[in-house]
Amino acid sequence: MKPRHVLWLCYGGMMCIAFGPGLMPVFLTSFSDAFGGLTEEQLGRFAAAFFGGALIGILTSGPLADRFGARRFAVIGLLLTVLGLGLIAAAPNYTALLAACATIGVGAGVLDMLMSPIVSALSIGRRSSAMNQLHAFYCIGLVGTVVISSAGLWAGVSWRVVACGLILLPLLLTAAFLRAPLPPLVHPDSPRHGLRKMLRMPRFYVALGMIALVGATEEGMAQWLPAFTERTLGFPRAAGGLGLAVFALAAAVGRTLAPRILARVEPHGLVCVAAAACGVLYLVAAWAPVAPVALAACMLVGLTVSVLWPTNLGITADQIPQGGATLFAVLSAAGNLGCLIMPWAAGAIAKASDLNWAMAAGAACPLLLVGAMAVVWRWDAKTST
Repeated sequence: MKPRHVLWLCYGGMMCIAFGPGLMPVFLTSFSDAFGGLTEEQLGRFAAAFFGGALIGILTSGPLADRFGARRFAVIGLLLTVLGLGLIAAAPNYTALLAACATIGVGAGVLDMLMSPIVSALSIGRRSSAMNQLHAFYCIGLVGTVVISSAGLWAGVSWRVVACGLILLPLLLTAAFLRAPLPPLVHPDSPRHGLRKMLRMPRFYVALGMIALVGATEEGMAQWLPAFTERTLGFPRAAGGLGLAVFALAAAVGRTLAPRILARVEPHGLVCVAAAACGVLYLVAAWAPVAPVALAACMLVGLTVSVLWPTNLGITADQIPQGGATLFAVLSAAGNLGCLIMPWAAGAIAKASDLNWAMAAGAACPLLLVGAMAVVWRWDAKTST
């Protein structure tokens, strides 16, 4: 098996990470109907459970992958994804569904922690571009999951059946990863930067804060877009799933085009421009007087947010090249913490006021990121000269 085949396995792994974030938002109102009329805050807990599970998966497996290799953890992550989908399909009540979301989140966390360092090890010299290309497949997986879920919703097919159908891909990938020649996650001739060493680097803490803002920006919109479309903008239920599919498709386009853009534009500058545009779109989504304009802004957030996560990973990996899986694990943990907090916080804000204010509050995250990246841009320029 050649290195490019390993890359394709990683692309498939990224698609599996999207199963939870793609399935849950489409069926939020269905979950509410099935389990007795849930509040916005209770619905926000599904995303919190998923990303909380992802945090557990990342933090428990990240440092170990550098020591024991990536293969066994790739297999564990895929099998946990299979288990989580099975539990979603069988969940008899609200609590069981929360536990199922947490389980598939653990699997997603393990996979998220592994796919980036594997691709980084295979892409020395072009990490920012490679990270965008890799994470484009998360968006492709999200589009596929949302389209399948929305079609099931339109056809009256239960989320339980949809979850069972998604199991096939992680099962096939499990068999492939068992025999794939995976690279070492750090350069064998250079010392690995352990967590203790990275904790003495101020740049490391800044990177954690920025990736947390990125996660909050992305999932604050993605997890609430279908419910916002239906409950606030007044569109039919199926339109919410379609809106999320367009959001994910726009993100896939952004990440696919990013390597070409990065050939001409400095990655720090790309993040600043994209984050500023993202903040503006959040505000338009919240306060546009015409519902179609608000929905268009929600979907375009997918394009502007698309480059933020992978480009931040690439920038940080260039600054701390011997961080290995530990670096990506802690970065992913911080990012998933943002993913966990913002959907739940948006639900809490919506419960206290409405979803318009929840969307407006989400604009703070990308706008803070602009300021942080502007500072880091000058910092990194000094250290690289």
